[in-house]
Amino acid sequence: MDYVIRKMQVEDLEQVVAIDGLSFSLPWPPHTFNYEVTRNSAARCWVAEQDGKILAMLVGWFIVDEIHIATFAVHPDFRRVGLGRRVLLRALQAAKEEGAALSFLEVRASNAAALKLYEELGYTQTGLRKKYYSDNGEDAILMTLHLDEKR
Repeated sequence: MDYVIRKMQVEDLEQVVAIDGLSFSLPWPPHTFNYEVTRNSAARCWVAEQDGKILAMLVGWFIVDEIHIATFAVHPDFRRVGLGRRVLLRALQAAKEEGAALSFLEVRASNAAALKLYEELGYTQTGLRKKYYSDNGEDAILMTLHLDEKR
């Protein structure tokens, strides 16, 4: 599969919002992505793109020496082929180059595929956010990765 991982642009937002809606029961409002790309200086936004089609997206927040993965999704047609892993690794590498020492994220307790990916990349479960998700009261698992450790 030929694609490029690059920084998200305003022109990508319609497709990014579509992926978000296909991926989550609580998608972000469309204007939120616009804010992240155009006005949030802490935002680090990435996409995987192939011939004008957005295949995956990630928004992280760089704060002091941490990168918090705020949202991350792969279009359903392109899941389970390693694309998500590559996008996340690219975002983590860029954050590390910028001085990040830690990465954090929350993941639904029931999202076995995501948990497996994060654990394979070296994230560890470091906390539980009870009833984190407002749609069904599901818990979120807080995961942490020390970027200076080998993966």
